[in-house]
Amino acid sequence: MTGSPPEHIDGGDFVLRRIGEADAQLVADTVAANLGRLAAWMVWAVPAAGTVEEQRSRIPKAVANWNEGASFQYLAVHTDTGAHLGVFGLERRIGPGALELGYWLAEDATGYGYATAAAHLLTEAALGLPDVERVEIHCDTANLRSVLVPQRLGYRLDRIEDEDITTPGGSGHSMIWIYPP
Repeated sequence: MTGSPPEHIDGGDFVLRRIGEADAQLVADTVAANLGRLAAWMVWAVPAAGTVEEQRSRIPKAVANWNEGASFQYLAVHTDTGAHLGVFGLERRIGPGALELGYWLAEDATGYGYATAAAHLLTEAALGLPDVERVEIHCDTANLRSVLVPQRLGYRLDRIEDEDITTPGGSGHSMIWIYPP
């Protein structure tokens, strides 16, 4: 594992910035306000995740993982209003030469292209790292909004894998999208 992506990426009307311990309240509030829709797809989206105590416990681990080069979590924040739009991350959990890109948005941030734009920026940042040859996006076949992101960015659907159903919205089938195609 060599290199880290930029800690701050300008997306025009939003920025992606490295998550930090001072963000615990902001993340907790956004998770709590969006828990119902996040729980449909994210196994971690339980009531405790919407508490500042849980985020104060989780975020230092995210900071340590960044420092170790294991994963890179970003907050997406609106440039003008400072509104928290969602969280994006690059994870080294899929093997050598690759990063997995994950994301979620607050409900009031959907429909504006933020997920697609941020995923594009993070795809470029990931592929700019010397040890990364590909980026993958994994999403449930039933999560139609998430499926649109890799499709719009020209990712190639590599395969669909069976998996345990761990969330209320899950279908038991995970799409694995790869870039470059």
